[in-house]
Amino acid sequence: MKKTFDEEQMRLSLGEAENALACGEIPVGAVIVKDGQIISKTHNLCQGEHDATAHAELLAISKACRAVGSWRLHGCTLYVTMEPCPMCMGAIINSRMDRVVYGVKDARAGACHSLLSLQNYPLESSPVCEGGVLEEECRSLLQSFFLKKRKN
Repeated sequence: MKKTFDEEQMRLSLGEAENALACGEIPVGAVIVKDGQIISKTHNLCQGEHDATAHAELLAISKACRAVGSWRLHGCTLYVTMEPCPMCMGAIINSRMDRVVYGVKDARAGACHSLLSLQNYPLESSPVCEGGVLEEECRSLLQSFFLKKRKN
């Protein structure tokens, strides 16, 4: 049952990634859930906002903090279509989030399992990181975006 819930949330994250794609952004989407309820969802906005920090994860964390009225996100799970980068993992750890579920690994900048495993360092908190949920769908969306970019 947990897997089905994770897949449902990842499908919502994929929907957000599609929104990013429609805006010309790298198609990464994120959803944050607390107590079975969505408290935040968004997508990459780096290009549109002219902001290197406008990653889906950071935007989702900001929205979630406002929704719960605290910078601590205990009891929350982040669903994101691509493995978080070091910047985003730093924010995830700092926010005390319990869990990260991602779709596809990021071999170049992934900070859960690929390049680094920041959750394994003795920091303030250690979220559980799980990858591979709807991996093929997440990979396909990213690959098609970058193939199109290369053609242009």
